[in-house]
Amino acid sequence: MLAILFTSAVARAGEARDGLSVRLILRSEHPDEATHRIYVKGEVVTTLRFEKNVDAGRTKMLGWEGRLEPLAVIRNKVVLEPVHDLDKDEAIPLVVTLTDGTEVSFLVRAAGRKTGERADQQVDVFEDRESYAAMHAALTEALRQKKSLEEEVERFREQETSQDHALAALLASGAVTQTPFKVVDRYSGKDGETDVRAQVFKGNGKVAVVFNIKNVAPEQPWSLKSARLVTLDGGRERAVAVRTTSREISPGESGVVALVVDGKAFLDEGKLTSLSLELYREDGRRQAFVQLDPTLVAR
Repeated sequence: MLAILFTSAVARAGEARDGLSVRLILRSEHPDEATHRIYVKGEVVTTLRFEKNVDAGRTKMLGWEGRLEPLAVIRNKVVLEPVHDLDKDEAIPLVVTLTDGTEVSFLVRAAGRKTGERADQQVDVFEDRESYAAMHAALTEALRQKKSLEEEVERFREQETSQDHALAALLASGAVTQTPFKVVDRYSGKDGETDVRAQVFKGNGKVAVVFNIKNVAPEQPWSLKSARLVTLDGGRERAVAVRTTSREISPGESGVVALVVDGKAFLDEGKLTSLSLELYREDGRRQAFVQLDPTLVAR
């Protein structure tokens, strides 16, 4: 038996801190830029972190009523939480005053991949780029980017030689007849921003799922952040080969995400077990969930 659920609920990918959006602002690096941009998303908390404590009484936001929750100041942190997505043209002024009297100006804007700006989850603000804290933050960010690039290079290397990635590429291109797979089930669903059709395949001890995704959002493009395959009982990670027809699906356009799972992924301590396959979109929301039963690979 197979179960599938399409959803855009704010279910976050189970990733460590490396997956978070942490941005660094060095104020001394751009002395002529008096106002910094902070990008937010509805119902997602954004934290501004400073080197010195914040004066809550002199930290103000203008025109926030009905758009954001009241400001929260916790020692050297300012916490923002929009109650819904801001309009793309909205800009809410924010002035943060530190306990030494320093004022730092921001404009709170809507995040949007159309402009290339992702929602900030944490913004570290430093005055002196030579300070230990600033240098440490900059080094941490550089190491994070290095690790991300190394993982991407390794992923591309695996894709060049993996049979499962080759099969996924064929499925994504629509060349099903060139694969050993046969369709065993079909599903569809929609959430107001995407229309999704899924086909589940089996063949030669492997399982494949092909998602046809149409982006019906008026402006925002759709892209895949990650695909996770875990055991249903225990949540242990399993390998899955992924191929897409494009990095980004524009509004009104369609694309394909194809995934291939080897039969060995269903083995857990020598016994066959069910798997959970999840797709996460770029904003971190879970787009689709598929339960794969071990009978798909049982002989």
